[in-house]
Amino acid sequence: MQQNKGSWAKPSVYLFLGLSLAALSSKAQERVPITLSKAIDIGIRNYPYLKAKQNYLNAAQALTRNARNEYLPNVIASLQQNYGTINAQFGPLGAVGTLGVSSSGPFANQQSWNAAFGGLYLVSTNWEVYTFGRVHSRVQLSVAQEKRDSADLEQETFVHRIKISGSYLNLLIAKQLVESGKSNLVRAQAVHESVRARAKSGLNAGVDSSLTKAEVSGARLSLIEFVTNEQTGQRQLAELLGISTTEILDPDTALFTKIPRILTTRYEVHQNPQLRFYRTRVDYADQLSATIQKSILPGVTLFGVYQARASGFSNSYNPESLVGYNKGYWDGVNPSRYNYVAGVSLSWNMISPIKIGQQVNAQRFIEAGYQNEYEQLDQQLQNQLILSDQKINNTLQSLREVPVQFKAASEAYIQKSVLYKNGLTTIVDLQQALYILNRAEIDLRVANINVWLALLQKAAASGDFDLFINQAQ
Repeated sequence: MQQNKGSWAKPSVYLFLGLSLAALSSKAQERVPITLSKAIDIGIRNYPYLKAKQNYLNAAQALTRNARNEYLPNVIASLQQNYGTINAQFGPLGAVGTLGVSSSGPFANQQSWNAAFGGLYLVSTNWEVYTFGRVHSRVQLSVAQEKRDSADLEQETFVHRIKISGSYLNLLIAKQLVESGKSNLVRAQAVHESVRARAKSGLNAGVDSSLTKAEVSGARLSLIEFVTNEQTGQRQLAELLGISTTEILDPDTALFTKIPRILTTRYEVHQNPQLRFYRTRVDYADQLSATIQKSILPGVTLFGVYQARASGFSNSYNPESLVGYNKGYWDGVNPSRYNYVAGVSLSWNMISPIKIGQQVNAQRFIEAGYQNEYEQLDQQLQNQLILSDQKINNTLQSLREVPVQFKAASEAYIQKSVLYKNGLTTIVDLQQALYILNRAEIDLRVANINVWLALLQKAAASGDFDLFINQAQ
């Protein structure tokens, strides 16, 4: 009761497969085609973490503008009107931690509650014209922070492009594994149907039917695992794109039909955006040390005050006879005396070197730590670059070898199936051939993508993302 090769795949098998796949999803989902370049554009535009980095950069730029404004002088205008008494008394006074009263008037032998309006109008300015480099150092610190945050945004954008590309390629692999799982389930179902029919006819032992049934169950479980893996890849890619959708992202399969032609880069590791960011951290720490150190220096300040005063009490005021006393509002707030002061001041906190010295030492240690981290990352990227070249060579060799493996596995499976139908081999040998064919098919399906993954690793290590994306588009 032998069957030809085509009879192994019966219509009932495909019907069962369709029902099985339908059970894996509670509802039909729309597939949305998406290219790699489009995915990267969406991710860079939508990802919240990159938006946060852009806002940090905007803040650093605003702080730089603010630091430059420190060159400007301070100009303060004040208008004050009040009502009160002017009793005076000999004696010391120190208003510490509370408000004091600056009333001035004649010395009388008793308290007087005569009160009138008064006013004070002034414009004052002070300008630290020479700071021995302190203000300039703070401006340079703000510029260093802006460069650091700009490099941070650049390296996070670069890393995110790498992550999206890796997730995209992994999703392509996951889809191929699902297709391979479907093919494996079809073959296992076909073998089971044939063996069961032969077992019923007494041509094969009943245990063979049980073994093939277990093989079908295993193929179905593998398919479920592959589908779960694809669904996980879908969510990971959607997260990196900064979107939340129930639609199925359908990546472009064009990468399966080609391999990269350019495998070398002119980039040096020190051009990697990640390493450049670490370099700006060292530069920022160095500038912060210089800024702290210069904060101990003195400053030369020009200052000036123009003042007008008004009072309801005149110079002839006598609290006993009430001569020179006017309670009117306008008479009290209309200025009658004017003064100005202009000068130059040199000020320096002589204890600053003691207070600031250890802060400078601490910052120098932080700078040394940043330098150590920079050197470690440099070594890691150098090693990753070497490893990526090795992976590229290995994946290219695998790409040439997998067709040979698949052809041999297919022929072995056909031979074992024919031998089994004629009673010349066991079901175990046939299952082994089926397993080898399944593995060979998986290797064949993902061989091209493995080359692209290796190239992506090289792009990540060297910082030359164009090496990858210009060929993958």
